[in-house]
Formats: sequence, structure tokens, C-alpha cells
Amino acid sequence: MKTKVDLSAFDNSIVYVKPVDVADLPEDVRIQAGDLDRIYAVHSAKGDQIALVANEDLAFALARQHDMQAVTLH
Repeated sequence: MKTKVDLSAFDNSIVYVKPVDVADLPEDVRIQAGDLDRIYAVHSAKGDQIALVANEDLAFALARQHDMQAVTLH
């Protein structure tokens, strides 16, 4: 969750946001998630995971800061 990713490397303008149960993640990510039960994954249009963030609002803000449109996946 603390790894920096250059989102400008992804040429698509749409990213997908989906909730992820922390319990389903690798141990090192669970540790970084602290007391959160759910975090949000941001994926490129090609399906590559490009970020994990603490909440949905942050995922959408991240997309806007990089001139991308976020869409929620269920």
C-alpha cells in the first residue's frame, strides 16, 4: 500500500475501483492495512492492479489527480 506507482505510465483514461477484503491479501499487505477490514484496488482498463488505497473516496481522488475517470466494479 505504500509503494509508489507512476500512473502516467498507463495510457488509458479509465480506471476501475473495486473493494478488496484485507483478509484475502498477502500478509505484508494486511500488515500495512492496519485495522482496516476492506481496502480498494485501482485497476487499469487492461486489468493491471495499479494501486491499493484505504477507501473509495481516495481511489476516486487518485484517479482525478491523474486525469483519469474512475468506475466502480462490484
